Amino acid sequence: MTTPDSQTGGQPADQATPADQATRAIRDGRTTLGIELGSTRIKACLIDVDDPTTILAVGSHAWENEFVDRLWTYPMDAVWSGLQAAFADLVADVEQRHGVRPETFGAIGISAMMHGYLAFDEAGELLVPFRTWRNTNTGPAAAELTELFGVNIPLRWSIAHLHQAALDGEAHVPHIASITTLAGYVHTALTGRKVLGIGDASGMFPIDSATRDYDAELLARYDEQAVLPAPLRELLPEVLVAGVDAGTLTAAGAALLDPTGALRPGIALCPPEGDAGTGMVATNAVAPRTGNVSAGTSIFAMVVLERPLRHTHHELDLVTTPAGDAVAMVHCNNGASELAAWAGMFGRFAAASGTPIDQDAVFDVLLREALEGDADAGGLLAYNHLAGEPIAGLTEGRPLFVRTPDSSFTLANAMRAQLYGVFGTLALGMRVLTDGGDDATNAAGAHGDRGAAGEGVAIDRLFAHGGMFRTAGVAQRFLAGALDAPVAVGETASEGGAWGIAVLAAFLASITGVATATGAATSPDLTDYLDQTVFADARIEVASPDPADVAGFAAYLDRYRAGLAIEAAAVSVL
Repeated sequence: MTTPDSQTGGQPADQATPADQATRAIRDGRTTLGIELGSTRIKACLIDVDDPTTILAVGSHAWENEFVDRLWTYPMDAVWSGLQAAFADLVADVEQRHGVRPETFGAIGISAMMHGYLAFDEAGELLVPFRTWRNTNTGPAAAELTELFGVNIPLRWSIAHLHQAALDGEAHVPHIASITTLAGYVHTALTGRKVLGIGDASGMFPIDSATRDYDAELLARYDEQAVLPAPLRELLPEVLVAGVDAGTLTAAGAALLDPTGALRPGIALCPPEGDAGTGMVATNAVAPRTGNVSAGTSIFAMVVLERPLRHTHHELDLVTTPAGDAVAMVHCNNGASELAAWAGMFGRFAAASGTPIDQDAVFDVLLREALEGDADAGGLLAYNHLAGEPIAGLTEGRPLFVRTPDSSFTLANAMRAQLYGVFGTLALGMRVLTDGGDDATNAAGAHGDRGAAGEGVAIDRLFAHGGMFRTAGVAQRFLAGALDAPVAVGETASEGGAWGIAVLAAFLASITGVATATGAATSPDLTDYLDQTVFADARIEVASPDPADVAGFAAYLDRYRAGLAIEAAAVSVL
């Protein structure tokens, strides 16, 4: 006999409405919380463990990096005030939507911008201000390490920051007891465990995908020539793959996240991940021949490899999925920030004219206007370089908009040029990955003499996510033309990494549930979990490359590559 459920107003449990089910899931902790510290926003996302595609609530907090002593940083106080604000915003959204306040979750996941450098002493005190991925002062270290290891070490990787500090004889180096990323730092404060998801760890030091751990041979090679207070492995966080228990929320951690005291400790946490890994999860791009593009303050593409790369390329990083499989990554420091600045200017024009419109509407109008532009943007050229861009050979950035006297200077072409500009440096790097021709046709940017033959990597489909893809059919179509590959966008594209880390937390919760119910110690495969549980019924829109867009963007990219000399001159004189 069915008995009434007091939490659903007397309705039998099996007849509860979706709203009733959501309320019960929140009360019972059948939810997972994902928090991602992005470059401009800290986002929180709450999902249902049993249906991870159901987003129950969201929260966010805006923040910005600071340029202090010629280094990009965020104050640690801003990390915690921002996390608390985003969590409080999510709680308020839960209460507004569902009339209940969450006190526990099935699991929590923390994600953040990858790379960078956070160094601590034995007492856990930060030795120098946080150095973010955006810094490009690590050139000598990155070049030396690339030569030593025989694999590309990008400027933004944690090992490059550490080695540069050692090369520069910085006073804090002898006192280092541990280093980590931003996600690792937050996770340790919440749980007391110094661990890191393998995807984020792969942006600290090269990973051996066979062992799912740091490359032991390269660690030994580094220790032979390094002068550090301990072997490098002892300074790095422990590496964990997706689905592994990464600790529980302590009482002190709960108070850090929720100073009101309502959040209860004891909640499981999944391995903390970087924004690249959560982007792959959010777009179901963790299987070979799939990839994703994440567009925000930075823009990067990730492609899961079927085989090792044949050459070392400065344009390509080797990282991993959250499960530890090898990935080629094209990372560009500059993404959609310059496009947002233009949208802000037009939004102000609308307000000044007496017809104000909100920012989302401004983007929608401008992006749809870009569809009316010429395929090559009418001869216009836009550079989005607010910061240095290693792929383009730039140590600093100078946003530029350039045209010749005979260019077709229209709003449609101007906005198409700005959108193309978001994808410009990314396209240079992706051509190295996908082309299979000779050195001359595959060299990119200002480093043509360093380019090796293209890798000829095949891509079945790229998945895109980030706010600029919310206007259906515009940025997605132009990206397909820029990379000459089908581009898919799903319903969760705008939630991005916060949803992705919530899904990784749900993956952990599902394994815990299986182990509790069956006594089994084994866990399902992440690819299977995403295919069968998360994306089985997902609505995905796919844009195939339009031949006219492909040809138009190719013409734009030729001008873009040639015009990098203008960018270099601007950095030199301005």
